[in-house]
Amino acid sequence: MALLFIAVGAGLVGWYWYQGRIETSAMRKELAQKLADADAKVLEDRRVAEQARAAVSAVQGRVGALEGQLVQIQARLAALETLLQDISRNRGDVAIAEIEQSLVIANQQLQLTGNATAALTALRTADEKLGRLARPQLNDVRKAISADRARLRGLAAVDTAGLTVQIDELLAGVDKLPLAMDVRPQPGARSDLGGAEQPLWKRLLRETWQELKQLVRVQRMDRPETPLLAPSQAFFLRENLKLRLLAARLALLSRNTQAYKADIGAARDWMQRYYDVRNAAVARAVETLSSLHAAELSAEVADISASLEAIRSYGRGQASTAEKP
Repeated sequence: MALLFIAVGAGLVGWYWYQGRIETSAMRKELAQKLADADAKVLEDRRVAEQARAAVSAVQGRVGALEGQLVQIQARLAALETLLQDISRNRGDVAIAEIEQSLVIANQQLQLTGNATAALTALRTADEKLGRLARPQLNDVRKAISADRARLRGLAAVDTAGLTVQIDELLAGVDKLPLAMDVRPQPGARSDLGGAEQPLWKRLLRETWQELKQLVRVQRMDRPETPLLAPSQAFFLRENLKLRLLAARLALLSRNTQAYKADIGAARDWMQRYYDVRNAAVARAVETLSSLHAAELSAEVADISASLEAIRSYGRGQASTAEKP
């Protein structure tokens, strides 16, 4: 009986030990999984922290650049304020300085980009400000502004947008236009009439002759001087033609008539010389280039120097008067 109790006790102890081992193993697995998850989260947190540090560094760099720009702007503003204070404390003289500065900016835009609309706006605003000053001494300045406005209205009538669209369409189609050297003769149909009745040696001779004709290319050029170009040369020809059109577009926007006509004329000459002018698309492109070449941008150089000189002359006169006792 004692042995039975001992056996039962040993069994219970073994069962509890086994259950404890299973639970311990499960806890170990759970702990290992949690540790692995924690390691992964730590790695992710490190990656996020590195990204955050990189973003902070980039932001700091941008802030530094902006601070540098801000310092420059503040320095320019301080210089401008000093200049305005040195010119005069009088409100009217400050207005004259502001008008002169706006005309300088408008004239620079006019010279660089041909923006006649902005120049007209600046001239109209300047004339309105001068009118509010009600100074008879400014009549000559207002007359110069009126003359410049009349001239710029004629310049603004040029259809710059329409001409630009035509140039852009030519640019888009350059790569699709066939070169003169790319034209291939249409293959002739072989005549088999009477072939069955001819002797074998005649049929062989005729077929050999047909094959030889396929190896020889005979092309008639309207202009004997039309050159044959290597593939690389043809590529650079098209790229140079695009550059000419882009240069003409820039000259158009800056109203540089001489450069505009030179670039458009060169593009037209190249197209007539190197492209297949019998092709309908090429013919239309040449016609468009001729139309663009005939366009008149302006009969005179676009500027408002007369208005600028008039207002500067007025300023010099005022300064000279102020210096007299």
